[in-house]
Amino acid sequence: MGGGESKQEPPKDFEQPWRNIVWNSKALKSELSEFQLNHPDISQFRILLHGPVGAGKTCFINSVKSVFKGRIVVRADEETSAGKSFTKTYKTYQITDNQSVTLPFVLNDVMGLEDREEDGIHPNDIINALRGHLKEGYKFNPVSPLTDADPEYIHNPSLSDKVHCLVSVVPANSISRMNRDVIQKMKTVRQEALKLGIPHVVLMTKVDATCPLVEKDLAEVYKSRKIKEKMEECSHRLGPPLKCIFPVSNYHEEIETNEKKDVLILIALKAITGFVDDYLGNI
Repeated sequence: MGGGESKQEPPKDFEQPWRNIVWNSKALKSELSEFQLNHPDISQFRILLHGPVGAGKTCFINSVKSVFKGRIVVRADEETSAGKSFTKTYKTYQITDNQSVTLPFVLNDVMGLEDREEDGIHPNDIINALRGHLKEGYKFNPVSPLTDADPEYIHNPSLSDKVHCLVSVVPANSISRMNRDVIQKMKTVRQEALKLGIPHVVLMTKVDATCPLVEKDLAEVYKSRKIKEKMEECSHRLGPPLKCIFPVSNYHEEIETNEKKDVLILIALKAITGFVDDYLGNI
């Protein structure tokens, strides 16, 4: 460098994790299993997953099932080619643990978002789901969302028909390349959720495919500068604060569950449970 002092590079990662995590899945599972809703009209709260095609929505549902069963479960239909959305209908997934105890929440998957208008779910159908207008098994039509004239439309949805937390599923390794139209559709849905008072959370998937440190050891996720930068990018592009963004790693190639993946998924679910509890306490 011509005898001059070379600039000192900033450290690539944090010395201490910037979120404190207790890596104990057993305690978290127990807490979620025993959680009781503070509303007389709902026995299970509804979490709606949405996001771009290939983000890992369906895979997350199977991962949650795997966490609580203590073994790899494939019940929701996954598709490995991420070209088109495999999810075609509105479906509710119950979660049970290895003692067959039913968890106090359900997960709903929808068709993936795409940039072309004729492909992927229409944002209005995600909003219809938020408001509780979609019947179980409703078939998505990218160019023609459900209207109140449709016989499948639920005109007077109960509180249990409605969504109690909107979750955007975004892949960490492609957030920078996500199409602007897809981002705009997600922001439109987020704004509608906020108008309704519904909490909004982001699950940032594929963190181990994004950072070598995390690929080597998932427990380093909150020491990774790259993962924090991706979370900040999620916050900037989609709108929610960092405290509503959770890095996770789905089960996609494993044949056995592991503690670190379980804990990250459970931490996200615990946060969602708290946000929903606050929301239901105010209606």
